[in-house]
Amino acid sequence: MMYGDIIDATNDFNDEYSIGAGGTARVYKAMLPSGQVVAVKKLNFTTESMEIMDRTFKNEIRTLTEIRHRNVVKLYGFCSHERHTFLVYEFMEKGSLARVLSVDKEAKELDWFKRVDIIKGVANALYYMHHGCAPPIIHRDISSKNVLLNSELEAHVSDFGTARFLKPGSSTWTAVAGTYGYIAPELSYTMAVTEKCDVYSFGVLTLEVLKGSHPGELISTLSSIVDQGIQLEDVLDPRLSPPTKKIAHELTSIVKLALWCLRADPRSRPSMQAATQVLELNGGYD
Repeated sequence: MMYGDIIDATNDFNDEYSIGAGGTARVYKAMLPSGQVVAVKKLNFTTESMEIMDRTFKNEIRTLTEIRHRNVVKLYGFCSHERHTFLVYEFMEKGSLARVLSVDKEAKELDWFKRVDIIKGVANALYYMHHGCAPPIIHRDISSKNVLLNSELEAHVSDFGTARFLKPGSSTWTAVAGTYGYIAPELSYTMAVTEKCDVYSFGVLTLEVLKGSHPGELISTLSSIVDQGIQLEDVLDPRLSPPTKKIAHELTSIVKLALWCLRADPRSRPSMQAATQVLELNGGYD
């Protein structure tokens, strides 16, 4: 894969090949000479953002070259050129989880089994990052826009521009990063980032996958009544048919796990190792 291949495949980053855009980047769909389809994220540098964007670009490369996991998007290559700076990833046919959940027709294709699989996929990726990498990697921006789905609706964690490597037994002091609505509450009064920040974001995401939209105020409501019993219908996406008794039991267990992850005190949250065990065993904690 050469620089010229990407330029040719996108017709020099013509808008007709664009499949998405954010404040700092635009994503293009490109077919390489081999026939392989890839996603190309072209960074939009400005004078004001040059330093931050350069740091994000290098951080994404450093992190993704350390990670090999089926639920993490693959980085195929990158380029820092005087004309263009971009990264090349495996192509995810369905786009972001946030997009799929926002389109009724596509959201309905995500039945309860697929939604549970998405939750488990993200959990497995975070378990690997926190417990299978040395040093551990904290993502810092887990959200539905940063979970991509392939044609089989399998979850892939993406966007590692603000990820951090964590030395065992320490925390990383840094400026707050993440997406509003997913950021752990302790980051409002400390800049110490630990893996428990990802755990909190995972809790929000888990409820979002089940509810079909960001849980918002439901987080505090559920947290206050958890001991009184949870009404599952208050948490589930009304666009889907009610789950069978067996699936309802598993979904209840997953909601309880999400609330465990959402505890205000980070020390009271589970590790991602414990969270994946709950998902595998379908319960088994207090």
